[in-house]
Amino acid sequence: MPTLLDNRYRIIQTLGAGGFGETFLAEDIHMPSGRRCAIKRLKPVTNNPQYQLIKDRFQREAAILEELGEGNYQIPRLYAYFAAGDQFYLVQEWIEGETLAQMVQQQGSLSESSVREILVNLLPVLDYVHHKGIVHRDIKPANVIVRKRDTKPVLIDFGAVKETMGTIVNSEGRTISSIVIGTPGFMPSEQAIGRPLFSSDLYSLGLTAIYLLTGKLPQSLNIDRDSGEILWRQYALNVSASLLAVLDKAIQSHPSDRYTNVQEMLHALETPVSPIPPTVPYVPLPVVSPPPENTYQPSTVPSYPPEVASLQTAAVSSSQPVATRTISDSRDWQKAVILGSAIGVVILGGILFTTGKLPSFFANRSPNIENPQQAQQEAVALINRWVNSKREIFAPPFNRELAAELTTGQLYENTVGEGGSMAWLENNNAYYQYGVQKVGDIEKFTVDGDRATIEIRVTEERTLYKNGNIDPNETDFKTRLVRYTLQSVDSKWKILEYKTIREIQ
Repeated sequence: MPTLLDNRYRIIQTLGAGGFGETFLAEDIHMPSGRRCAIKRLKPVTNNPQYQLIKDRFQREAAILEELGEGNYQIPRLYAYFAAGDQFYLVQEWIEGETLAQMVQQQGSLSESSVREILVNLLPVLDYVHHKGIVHRDIKPANVIVRKRDTKPVLIDFGAVKETMGTIVNSEGRTISSIVIGTPGFMPSEQAIGRPLFSSDLYSLGLTAIYLLTGKLPQSLNIDRDSGEILWRQYALNVSASLLAVLDKAIQSHPSDRYTNVQEMLHALETPVSPIPPTVPYVPLPVVSPPPENTYQPSTVPSYPPEVASLQTAAVSSSQPVATRTISDSRDWQKAVILGSAIGVVILGGILFTTGKLPSFFANRSPNIENPQQAQQEAVALINRWVNSKREIFAPPFNRELAAELTTGQLYENTVGEGGSMAWLENNNAYYQYGVQKVGDIEKFTVDGDRATIEIRVTEERTLYKNGNIDPNETDFKTRLVRYTLQSVDSKWKILEYKTIREIQ
């Protein structure tokens, strides 16, 4: 093989080889920097290839790769493509780093937190690919590179170009592929018969995650003879029940039992299996026993709000004198309890009749307003869920139900606060893709009636896609101090509006 390809690319070393061709590390001598690039050489695998047909399809697939790489920085950019003789070449961005397969081979299985981070950073990339109508078809540990400069997982080696190399024309004159795209063990049954779905990629990703957690290739795992499902949990030590459940669903043998799209899997990954709201410390109620016979028990007067106390005093003073006598048995004691409850009902009824409303301590107030610390915890929990649900809310079709669950509805219907309204996004064929999202330190929290204000640090990676293209003015990765205005709705906080106070980095 010549050391100089297309009179421009000098081969430095071979990076890998497979059934469809080889990949080389090269430098571009036409660039002042001598930019390094990865060159993939492909060769038709059939005995009687239709070269012009393959060339046309190769050009079409190269154009798709170019679009994908330009639209997402976790997909290698395509610099050039060309044909030489019976071989075809792709010149792509070289990603310096290690593949997931290399990481496991060198350091053993990864921790749950590392695997979760990889999934959370890779799923939005897959979502972007699927929104382009493309199924990757060859997701596996060797086709994900953890980039050295920012530790982001990068998705490489799309299957469509490989399929082009197997293009033939059958006896009926129809163009078909003579090969199956995918890696045995990592691809589901529907893909093996040439009918890949979006959930096929999620199946492959699930098995990739299992390999990272266990160090076991799918071929080495047993199958349940009754259900046909893969048995892998016994090799996954110290893995949470929530992640076990997510991966189990992703690798179901039947597509209808898996996640149907990336957003479902991402939401499940970020949702605790049994979410428990913050609680105040439990203080057991005192046990009340009937007083012993023939003993005098001085009465204790409970502390009431002023409006109740005054009514109680009036009720007592206007009634017959209360005799101080001994409660002789438990039946009398039970009667006293019932009588006290009845008096309470009468008192509340009097307040309601005279004022038209219950006293303020019975009113529907903001969530746990009597416990500011818990109110703050619930506010932070809401913002955490909001931030981590924005991918699902904004990805078409826009999820109004989830948005309504987290906000008052005013936020996105009336274009209040940042982010615009969902109606605007729909009318302009636009949506936001969110990457890394993190809620940090609280700088201020105040409550006023049924509203609260919280100022909190939020880190977001946000990209606006409008009519299929990235809006460069709406692409950022910043940490901001954001002021959220919350409102109590049905005794739960909901987001009314939010605004950036300042950018931190």
